[in-house]
Amino acid sequence: MNDPVTMPEPAEHQKIDTSVPHSARIWNYWLGGKDNYPVDEEAGDAYTAVFPGIVTIARSSRAFLRRNITYLVSEAGIRQFLDVGTGLPTAQNTHEVAQQLAPEARIVYVDNDPMVLAHARALLYSTPEGATAYIDANVTDPDRILEAAAATLDFDRPTGLILSNILGHVADYDQARSLVTRLMDALPSGSYLSINDGSRGFDPAFEQAQDAYNNSGAVPYNLRSVEEITGFFDGLELIEPGVVPVTHWRPEPGASAPDVIAEHGGLARKP
Repeated sequence: MNDPVTMPEPAEHQKIDTSVPHSARIWNYWLGGKDNYPVDEEAGDAYTAVFPGIVTIARSSRAFLRRNITYLVSEAGIRQFLDVGTGLPTAQNTHEVAQQLAPEARIVYVDNDPMVLAHARALLYSTPEGATAYIDANVTDPDRILEAAAATLDFDRPTGLILSNILGHVADYDQARSLVTRLMDALPSGSYLSINDGSRGFDPAFEQAQDAYNNSGAVPYNLRSVEEITGFFDGLELIEPGVVPVTHWRPEPGASAPDVIAEHGGLARKP
């Protein structure tokens, strides 16, 4: 295994373009982060002017992921995580949640955005008992992801695969499903798949805002039906309550009745 902190390869060839908005930086802005530029704030504000609920979706998505990881560590005994499309670091990143509960947890982050790479040191802070690594790779290159992640993770042990708001960037649904299958095929029985993505059929204002964003020249993000999101879990055992609005996935005890939002997710075990 590698040292507790594994830095990504140098990426001097990657240039951060601050003249156009970027989805990862806009998402960071909606989450309340500071790793963004005025152009991202302008795009984020333009989006929220059409659909203010996007901030709720962004923050509910992060809360869903936190509850998933808590379940995986505390109830399923998972100590390894492969987080693909991690985005920019904010609060309660995967390694922070997992290692707070199990300091020996090992986490590999995957992203190919130069802004994320520039902030890799913030992502890579690990407990001495565990390990955190970062891979500069695209979700569409699962073989590279798996080869590089094997330097930190033991793929003979159950692993939690996290695909949070990343599959919407793969326009072709069949390709997105094949990528999920390839990654899960490399993991042993007892591994888990966590997915959440924006969904169609629940909020016309959200769909209008997202379609306008996609047509603006920005990197598109494709909303999918609940049936399509559920299809990513084919062959796996869904954990109750299944694929639901992220606000409805095992909400905190005593929390007020959650709203239905157009962001669905689930968690499933590989038999």
